[in-house]
Amino acid sequence: MRGFLSTLILLVVLAGLVGYIYFYLKPGQAPEVETKPKVFTVESAKIEELQITGTKGETAALKKAGDAWQLQSPVQASADENEVMGIVTNLSTLENQRTVDENPADLAAYGLAKPRVQVAFRTAGDKYFTRLLLGDKTATGADLYAKIPSEKKVFLVSAFLEATFDRTPFDLRNKEILAFARDKVDRVEVASKDQTVAVAKDGDRWRLTAPLAARADTTVVDGLIGRIQGGRMKTIESAAPSAADLTVFGLDKPFATVTLGAGSTRATLSVGKAAPDGTTYYARDAARPMVFTVEKSLGDDLVKKPADYRMKDVFEFRPFMASRLEVTRGGATTIFEKAKGKDGVEKWTQSSPKKDVDAAKVETLLSSLAGLQVAEYVDASAKTGIDAPVLAVAVTFDDGKRQERVTFGRAAGNVYAARPGEPGAARVEAAKFDEAVAALDALK
Repeated sequence: MRGFLSTLILLVVLAGLVGYIYFYLKPGQAPEVETKPKVFTVESAKIEELQITGTKGETAALKKAGDAWQLQSPVQASADENEVMGIVTNLSTLENQRTVDENPADLAAYGLAKPRVQVAFRTAGDKYFTRLLLGDKTATGADLYAKIPSEKKVFLVSAFLEATFDRTPFDLRNKEILAFARDKVDRVEVASKDQTVAVAKDGDRWRLTAPLAARADTTVVDGLIGRIQGGRMKTIESAAPSAADLTVFGLDKPFATVTLGAGSTRATLSVGKAAPDGTTYYARDAARPMVFTVEKSLGDDLVKKPADYRMKDVFEFRPFMASRLEVTRGGATTIFEKAKGKDGVEKWTQSSPKKDVDAAKVETLLSSLAGLQVAEYVDASAKTGIDAPVLAVAVTFDDGKRQERVTFGRAAGNVYAARPGEPGAARVEAAKFDEAVAALDALK
């Protein structure tokens, strides 16, 4: 009986809902969603001036110049476009969550006698600023008491907006540590007390040019450029430091300097002493007088060894890119080539000495070779066994446009790889090399 009543009640509710939809809504029309009134009728694109006073008591004045925002006071500087756009966008979409008092007797009860945050904006064509006052949070912490000075009422806005509007002049300024066009960078030079490392663009790849000539690890170089581009000032220590100040900051003789070149232009960042907080370094952009701080990890990235910039892959080719493989072992050379069969499908063949071959096993050999990684680089004085190679490999790839040759030697239980035109040799994991040799043996 109880189950029957529950079912009956549900059917009645369902019938009521269906009736509402049928009689009150047009076909295809969704139920209306309650919309809250906008606080301002303003388009974000038309706002051209801002004044922000945050909880720290500092006031920032900003003005739009063309499509860019500029900080006007307390200092003149380019603005952080993301920060400013967050403010103007939220002003244009700001909603009155609920009016709590139409005629408040005591604004102090809402934290609005002395507002915690004040935001003022002026739109194109307006003579005066429109202002917003923000007071305390509600008891639940979900909203903020707010008021417009020209109106009596106190209303609520979402509390998350406090983080958007409560900004200092430093928050609103452009905090880039170095300005440059990343896609135009064609050389990087990092100078420290003990060494100078330089890399230059070679087509779509990077090559070390100092202190040695070798392939560079594109991931490492691009990562460093990205770190510098994404680096931000943590603090500004001095807007116009004297020569004595530079000595205090360790910038008279920086421990590291990085220069990014793009055609005829250069951008240089110098890093000095560690700041007392232990988490930042003092730094300076050569194009500006100010001294600021950067994250310690960024400064540490500038003292890598030359070997850290070198390619970690023994081979650059990838199996799907290869079209010819030449392997020399024990004085005998075997050549594999990719060719179209009678069915028009490309597959691997052994062209010298000519014989049938399992194409899948050639792919396994190529994968084993392409997967070899550099464990460490050693200089030319190390015993590597390269003078009596155990294996020599030449791979043609990229539609026949590129070829790379690598010679392997064994010494004291280690396996080393050497490439023509590059100094020293690279130690590779012996077990991985043995896997490649086993893949070669499987083709016999």
